[in-house]
Amino acid sequence: MSFSTADLYDEHAAEVQVALPGFIDYGARKRFSGPLTTLKLYEDNSLVAAALGEPGDGRVLVVDGGASMRCALVGDRLAQLASDNHWAGIIVSGCIRDVAVIATIDIGLKALGSNPCKSVKRNTGERDTVVSFSGVSFTPGAHVYADEDGILISARSLF
Repeated sequence: MSFSTADLYDEHAAEVQVALPGFIDYGARKRFSGPLTTLKLYEDNSLVAAALGEPGDGRVLVVDGGASMRCALVGDRLAQLASDNHWAGIIVSGCIRDVAVIATIDIGLKALGSNPCKSVKRNTGERDTVVSFSGVSFTPGAHVYADEDGILISARSLF
């Protein structure tokens, strides 16, 4: 699949949201898109592991981690699990870890930063609810398009 978020924006400006800048590309796949699934949690990646353990079917997991920079919500094992289960990508409003290994994994992964600290495991959070961060709302089932230029969200598939 070949697309550019800049071109998609030019063609569909009236129907897309554009996330504010600040995300860093970590995965080997820099361009990814798909219907989105959401998680809302704070410093607990239990639901991230559970979601990525399911068949991804080309979806993108959007994790609202409250922009916490105190611990990582995704590491190399979860990134590999996502790739193995055919997730297109992961967007994390928070941190990841194992950056060098994740750079070699065929998964799209954007996050705010990295931190070597792991999260707690309390199985807390919400799944498939509308989450808002970076100036946009992510609605389960909407489509996300991400590349080196940024992140777009559309209520429908643009191609």
